[in-house]
Amino acid sequence: MFRHVALFRWKDATTDEQRQQISAGLAELPSLIAEVRDYQFGPDAGLLESSWDFAVVAEFDDADGWRSYREHPAHQRVVAEHIGPAAAERASVQFES
Repeated sequence: MFRHVALFRWKDATTDEQRQQISAGLAELPSLIAEVRDYQFGPDAGLLESSWDFAVVAEFDDADGWRSYREHPAHQRVVAEHIGPAAAERASVQFES
């Protein structure tokens, strides 16, 4: 199994509507990208002040599956149209488990 974890901090001006559009766009991706094996995302639970605002955890069979996801036009669209304008910071890690 190959996992991808992405963390985001939103810009102060990010609206609830933008957050909803991000979630809606991400929710579509597993049905559009065959390489996705499991896909979870959501806002931070707010238990620690130092936490990031939002996380995505995706699972693939291998690194090639993740690369297909990363380059897929549907994923690129969500990033360009929704995440990019809202994100102040992004961190990610990919690992085999």
